[in-house]
Amino acid sequence: MALIGSISWPAERFGPWAAVFQYDLCALWRSKLIRLWLVASALLTVLLVMSNWVQMSDASVIASLLFPYLVLPWFFVVIVLGVTPVAGAQAGSLADGILCRPVTRHGYLLATWAARLVTVLGVYLLVTVPAILVVALANRPVADDAVTAYGIITSLFVVGLVLGLVVSLGFFAGTVLRRPLLAVVVLVFAWYPVNLVLSAFSLEELSPISLSQAIPTQLRQELFPKEEEPAAQASPADMAAISGMLSSFGKAFAAPQPAKARGDFFNSDKYEDFSLLRVTLGYALPALAVLALAVLSFYRRDL
Repeated sequence: MALIGSISWPAERFGPWAAVFQYDLCALWRSKLIRLWLVASALLTVLLVMSNWVQMSDASVIASLLFPYLVLPWFFVVIVLGVTPVAGAQAGSLADGILCRPVTRHGYLLATWAARLVTVLGVYLLVTVPAILVVALANRPVADDAVTAYGIITSLFVVGLVLGLVVSLGFFAGTVLRRPLLAVVVLVFAWYPVNLVLSAFSLEELSPISLSQAIPTQLRQELFPKEEEPAAQASPADMAAISGMLSSFGKAFAAPQPAKARGDFFNSDKYEDFSLLRVTLGYALPALAVLALAVLSFYRRDL
């Protein structure tokens, strides 16, 4: 009897949470917004791959595929998904679900948050993973790029963290402001100016714009980096002497300047010290803090 009681206790405790999560998840995937987003995201991904197939390296192409989820345009869709469960027309069904059924406030909030996070990550992975595999494995007419499996997995993970932060921000704004349109406007006009300011300081652990530029660096990282022996190089004095000697013969013998490659936005050398731990903490901790504030605000809210 004690064993039966111990088994039934988790079911009684998490059963309402699982029911809300399953219902909300099914409703989301039946909605036109998610279907249109899935189709539009797939079309944009195909367009990006085809337009850069013979012009950009693997790391730059993959970074360009992740850019719409970090900055534009899918930020708006994720914000709308985060705001709607706790604001606007959902308020009536929200009160009925909590007051008339055995589900707690935090249980409802966390279940709907999890359903939206799973939906956002599902659309994101369904579209990007096949495209990344095609780019990484295909024999394209560009120079070989040292993109690694570890770099691809960790880059996908970091972008998923950013999406989780955006969903949590939408939840918090919807809980506090209670009006979906107002919450979306406030988040858009607050997020992008702050993002632009942070990107000016090349803070990839706080700014998605800077993170999108740092993604190619992470894509080339290895789980166990090999120590390479430094190649023999001429001293600065020797290089200066050779350059001066060549320049004395005119422009024809001057040292050639490298051509400016396309996709320089993703070829920045400012992120060579990319730290996966620092970036993970930079997005995971704010997401957890914002979600906790949303739960706290929801407890103080009158239904």
